[in-house]
Amino acid sequence: MSIAYWSTMDTKIGPFTAVVAGDGAVLASGWTGDVAELTPLISPSLAPGEVKERRDLGPVSTAIRRYHDGDLDAVADIEVRQRSGAFREHAWEILRKVPAGEPVSYAEYAALAGNPAAVRAAASACAKNAAALFVPCHRVVRTGGGVGNFRWGVPAKQWLLTHEAA
Repeated sequence: MSIAYWSTMDTKIGPFTAVVAGDGAVLASGWTGDVAELTPLISPSLAPGEVKERRDLGPVSTAIRRYHDGDLDAVADIEVRQRSGAFREHAWEILRKVPAGEPVSYAEYAALAGNPAAVRAAASACAKNAAALFVPCHRVVRTGGGVGNFRWGVPAKQWLLTHEAA
């Protein structure tokens, strides 16, 4: 039986919770104070048998603090573990390479992921992303620059885009 650990910390947007595997890889994360909102997002093949609270998640907690304090690359080297189909997993890896402050449209994201016609699949990859911030789905916007939707709320997405544009 695997054990995962979670922690919630205050950020400039509100509470942020991360769930990590025993080896420190992020399984789920987002701007919520309720771990129960995150655990259903973890792929069944990765779902831990038990989830325990920890005050600090080591490098993950440090990266979250540093990102919100202005070090926009602080989360880049944190391992993330998500499972899905081949396109979605590839799209998540590509998304981790989109630089802070340089948002892309859903169409551009589909092209970066290798299939320009797969705009809906690219949008679905954003919607199904369990590891917000570490897989920066907030960096994908509508064609024309509209913010678009975000699991953690449009105000949070707008804050993130503004934070990264500064």
